[in-house]
Amino acid sequence: MSRTHLNALSENFLGQSGGWYKKTIVAFLLINPVLFAINPFLAGWVLILEFIFTLAMALKCYPLQPGGLLAIEAVALGMTSPESVFHETEANFEVILLLMFMVAGIYFMKNLLLFVFTKILLGVRSKTLLSLLFSLVAAVLSAFLDALTVTAVLIAVSVGFYSVYHRYASVGDGLHEHEDHNHDDDDDITDEHRQDLEDFRAFLRSLIMHGAVGTALGGVCTLVGEPQNLLIAEQAGWDFIEFFLRVAPISMPTLVAGLATCALMEKLGWFGYGAKLPENVRTILMDYDKKESAKRTTRDNMELVVQALGALFLVAALALHLAEVGLIGLAVIVLLTTFNGIIDEHRIGHAFEEALPFTALLVVFFAIVAVIHDQHLFEPITHALLALDEDVQGPMFFVANGILSMISDNVFVATVYITEVKAALLAGEISRAHFDILAIAINTGTNLPSVATPNGQAAFLFLLTSALAPLIRLSYGRMVVMALPYTIVLGIVGLIGVMQLS
Repeated sequence: MSRTHLNALSENFLGQSGGWYKKTIVAFLLINPVLFAINPFLAGWVLILEFIFTLAMALKCYPLQPGGLLAIEAVALGMTSPESVFHETEANFEVILLLMFMVAGIYFMKNLLLFVFTKILLGVRSKTLLSLLFSLVAAVLSAFLDALTVTAVLIAVSVGFYSVYHRYASVGDGLHEHEDHNHDDDDDITDEHRQDLEDFRAFLRSLIMHGAVGTALGGVCTLVGEPQNLLIAEQAGWDFIEFFLRVAPISMPTLVAGLATCALMEKLGWFGYGAKLPENVRTILMDYDKKESAKRTTRDNMELVVQALGALFLVAALALHLAEVGLIGLAVIVLLTTFNGIIDEHRIGHAFEEALPFTALLVVFFAIVAVIHDQHLFEPITHALLALDEDVQGPMFFVANGILSMISDNVFVATVYITEVKAALLAGEISRAHFDILAIAINTGTNLPSVATPNGQAAFLFLLTSALAPLIRLSYGRMVVMALPYTIVLGIVGLIGVMQLS
């Protein structure tokens, strides 16, 4: 192969990402076989850190490609097997169905969502009150629905707001649709709008982060709030009411503390919060709302009615658990497209563009989880915790689950620990009362401190890799910084609650 061909291959490798980034990924791929030959356990932990690096650099390069290369290499080296990867994927099939169909279902409600949230955004002038509203609504919905679904709604709404203003600031008339308009291109933004655009981005970043944390505050409360909650409830034999009551001494104080943190951050303006909606942007959004309302025909109004009925069906079906979440999402797609006349394959295809790349990334993530399982990376920690005195096991389980959930998948962490604790119960090593305390510690530990990074919760990872993140300049590092006050407060309040139970 000539030097010209090598240069071309080098330029094509990972596209427009920087040369230093490409060299780093190549270095990872070269060092992993050496480490695995020396110490498989060490190589497994290094692989986790490498994968976290690809997530942290998501705005430089979508993590699917570099993370996928690491996963393929891990399978090739024998760190895990194709069967283990398939098993992890199969175990999370409900999540994959959810991403494929529910996010697409939300896409067909975007006009209704933009209509409703525009009224809220323009009607509530207090940024603190608006932030509390976003966080509380996200928490309540996540307690009964699903955090990914709620996050998809928040993303759809935010993209809608952003696109209206960005079109206006770059084209000069945001009230007309331009299908080929690039919302991430700031070259056409005039100087008079540039500062307003930056302030608007900061405003949306703070709202979306308050909402994302809200999904964690609500998700910890109920049996259906997060996937691992259901798993823990099954192992413990708790029904919906018992689960809520057992977790309430921790979940309720953390909900209050989380909302207080939300208000405090907005008042103090720390950690990237406090940005207000620029008046120029408010005026443009108000004009957009008025003109959209004025030109809305009877057919347009009927579309909104159908979308509203679809939303009611969605909430009722999810609350009553009529079917798996993904299947409910598919039903929503069928109903909304049928009654709103969307029958062209090309138009339907746009709905799946947002979620499918993330679905592929999630399967790559399951490959990394398979490495954690096959290399027994968490076992030393588990055994060390069970060897501690019973009085400190609860708080230490909370801390350990929280830290591990920051770097791994909280569903996987909960699965590992509740399985070990249930085995100890069946072996007569711990009492039933102590098992209940540890189950609560595992549930709250995997749900609350995991807001620290996008790794911990699928909803956070979905937000980081969504189309919204680059638009509002929400990077991995910025998410970590903005989540920090919540991490500290929820971690401390949760730990104190577990200590009191113990």
